[in-house]
Amino acid sequence: MSLHDRALTAVLTQLAMAADGAFIGVGVAYVAFSCFRKYAATSSALRKISQSASVQPSDLRSILSDSDDSRPSSSRRDDGDASSLNFDCGKLVFVSGSVEVKSALDKANWKSLRGTDLVVSHESGEKGVILQRIQTCIYNEWRGLFRWTADLGSMLMPRRITKENASSSMNMVPFILVEEGKWPPSDHVVVNMEGSTHPLPLTTVYQHLQPVKASSYTVFQALVGLEYPVGLLYEEKILPLGKDITAVGICNLKNGIPEIKSCEDLPYFLSILTKDQMIADLSFKSKVLLWSGLILGTVAIGVLGYSISRNWSKWKEWKARRAQQQQNASRIENLDETEEEESGDVPDGELCVVCLMRRRRSAFVPCGHLVCCHRCAFSVEREVSPKCPVCRQPIRNSVRIYDS
Repeated sequence: MSLHDRALTAVLTQLAMAADGAFIGVGVAYVAFSCFRKYAATSSALRKISQSASVQPSDLRSILSDSDDSRPSSSRRDDGDASSLNFDCGKLVFVSGSVEVKSALDKANWKSLRGTDLVVSHESGEKGVILQRIQTCIYNEWRGLFRWTADLGSMLMPRRITKENASSSMNMVPFILVEEGKWPPSDHVVVNMEGSTHPLPLTTVYQHLQPVKASSYTVFQALVGLEYPVGLLYEEKILPLGKDITAVGICNLKNGIPEIKSCEDLPYFLSILTKDQMIADLSFKSKVLLWSGLILGTVAIGVLGYSISRNWSKWKEWKARRAQQQQNASRIENLDETEEEESGDVPDGELCVVCLMRRRRSAFVPCGHLVCCHRCAFSVEREVSPKCPVCRQPIRNSVRIYDS
């Protein structure tokens, strides 16, 4: 952990422990709320994928045509029926097929021209329909030289490697999904990648790590425990032809040709997972999110309840102290008013045994000794362990004695 991270951790710890854990309770409650929100989204995606129709590209035309004929576009909605899971812009379907370039459909001799109009990896020469180039900076942090006494874990794992994407670019050409092993591709579905932010089932075809030369500043960063760059990783990933993938999304007919695009409510679009694997994955995630939300929600309620109870007790104590202070202030005012009356000529036998200036006016309870003036008796009462100045017996309070 760097110096900056340690300082930030100390500040966050002090802030979290403020108000007897109220900030911790609010933070845990927010995380629990996020878990429940993600659980709702995951459950909705699970329900939609479970109800989606699993079809081949050759079945899409008939399904979309029947859907368009049986229901107008203004009334298409998700009504919970697997056979009629329709949306305003199409129908949610689950399509399996092989990746092929769209330009192969426009060629007369597709066997000889298959593989043209593709993106090509600069390093490996591999061809595909999607090419992604990523440059990643790799940082290293040495934690076991000067700070091993403060961090026992650094002796077991003194180095930490982190990655940070420096740049990324993507090239793609229009592609389609065709039925596996069926050529020429008479029945197909066009994949519309516009607006999709879902992860892609890409294959890594090239990797190269270029080390970064160390400098004097790098040595200083390593000694004080700061992160320092150690290399630049260059990667190329492609989506090759003929790869069997599945697509789950909104499908409709565009100029009589089936076209599928991503659905923002679903965590998948193009994937190597089957429908059953997606359902199992989403079911597991929904259970984890549900139990996480319940556990964190219970912890948040407990922490907030403890914080509220502690702050309520502190408020009552503050209120009692404030009332006591006001009572003491009123008694001091009364003492000031009677001080002039008691400070005149007083016989020696009636002088206060503490100040020897004012007349004896207050008797202690329960011993009953009348040996102090009102002001000194009040001072004795405010001691930690108040005792009578004569008999040294513990006292509870004092009572002012008035002459008849």
